[in-house]
Amino acid sequence: MTTLSSIAALQTRHFYIDGAWVEPIGRGTGAVVDPSTEETIATIALGEAADVDRAVAAARKAFESFSTTSVAERIALLERIAAIYETRMEEIAQAVSHEMGAPISIARGSHAPQGLAHLNEMIVVLRNFPFAKQREATRIVREPIGVCGLITPWNWPLNQIACKVAPALAAGCTVVLKPSEMAPLNALIFAEIVHEAGVPPGVFNLVNGAGPAVGEALARHPDIDFISITGSNRAGVAVAKAAADTVKRVAQELGGKSACIVLGDADVGAIAHEITLRTLRNSGQSCAALTRLLVPAGREAEAMAAAREAASSVLVGDPRLEATQMGPVASLAQYQRVQGFIAGGIEEGAKLVAGGPGRPDGMTRGAFVRPTVFAGVTPAMRIAQEEIFGPVLCIMPYADEDDAVRIANGTRYGLSGAVRSPDRDRAVRVARRLRTGMVHVNATQPDYGAPFGGYKQSGNGREWSAYGLEEFLETKALFGVTASDP
Repeated sequence: MTTLSSIAALQTRHFYIDGAWVEPIGRGTGAVVDPSTEETIATIALGEAADVDRAVAAARKAFESFSTTSVAERIALLERIAAIYETRMEEIAQAVSHEMGAPISIARGSHAPQGLAHLNEMIVVLRNFPFAKQREATRIVREPIGVCGLITPWNWPLNQIACKVAPALAAGCTVVLKPSEMAPLNALIFAEIVHEAGVPPGVFNLVNGAGPAVGEALARHPDIDFISITGSNRAGVAVAKAAADTVKRVAQELGGKSACIVLGDADVGAIAHEITLRTLRNSGQSCAALTRLLVPAGREAEAMAAAREAASSVLVGDPRLEATQMGPVASLAQYQRVQGFIAGGIEEGAKLVAGGPGRPDGMTRGAFVRPTVFAGVTPAMRIAQEEIFGPVLCIMPYADEDDAVRIANGTRYGLSGAVRSPDRDRAVRVARRLRTGMVHVNATQPDYGAPFGGYKQSGNGREWSAYGLEEFLETKALFGVTASDP
């Protein structure tokens, strides 16, 4: 089990490059802080451009041979990684709980298992993926894109690491991973797993560091062929600009301001209760969270009462306790950001239904935010337009179906959404009108075989399953090559 004492045993002061733990070139360090206690639990090395150069050189050298491995060899490699990952799930859950504040029940039930789910899904995909297609006297082949820079966030760290690393390895690519410097411990465990699984030297590399240093160096590097980033819009734009000079492909999974449209024939109160609890999960730090609840005008009172009851029922506290349902947000900086949005909502005239400024009653330290619900929110308000990334729900009235769709589509984001109605035909019709990459029609669970990604400023490209694998492939046409050719 990963505890504060065993965290110290992790290779926090080293990077994983070319199959070994190595000393960083620079001497910069950063603190990993438990947001529930505000105490430093580890100190990591922070990389710089020279460290990135070393990792990219190792990945470039390894690509020459790894790109030629067979599908069967890559399946076997992913199976070994998945098997070892499964034995270390509790360590991963404990690390995530300590470094970003996830309640241990969520860390065990979602954070750690999601990484394994992506590994196992990619094994299934790889067994049947069509890497070649014959068109008369032309063969069309899919080949690994090359050396990939992977930039992952702190909010669902193992989910994002696995859904990038798994398809990269499945495609025959080599990678340099830059995990979030705020939550790097789970990534170090993942690197140990990869090493134990026998991934060839240089195929997987890890360099910790800040975005402006390591992330930008990856994006600018001429020997990086592809960048996949999950993060804020600001970070996504910076990476795209840095990558432009070398015309490399960039896939971005960025922010969201997703809406749940509750149609007039649905049970507004029951749905408001459910969506409130969903929004507060992971302290609201999910890019696809349904943070805008759209209800028919005149029925706000039902939604407000149910949302208030749901928010007040959530047990906020020590993330290491099994009973805790919501821990802190991931850092004091994130706490201040969320507090700014809450204060702004009040100033703009939104009605505070639950929660509000400051920490929950009785708490004097830690990045704990009160579960907060606003009603009477209008589309022009900042809390209706910007991604808060905290436990804050906005209840918004709409006049009719067209108005609901207009409000739902009326932000710069387009990651996810939902439509709730007992009339499935009506719900599907409205869902088709939403300009988002994903829509949940009534109560549904994630499908790891479906594409994950968004429209507009929520990013470009797709992750998960075969859709994620395709991002790591180039397409080549071999003219004059027939079915009888090797």
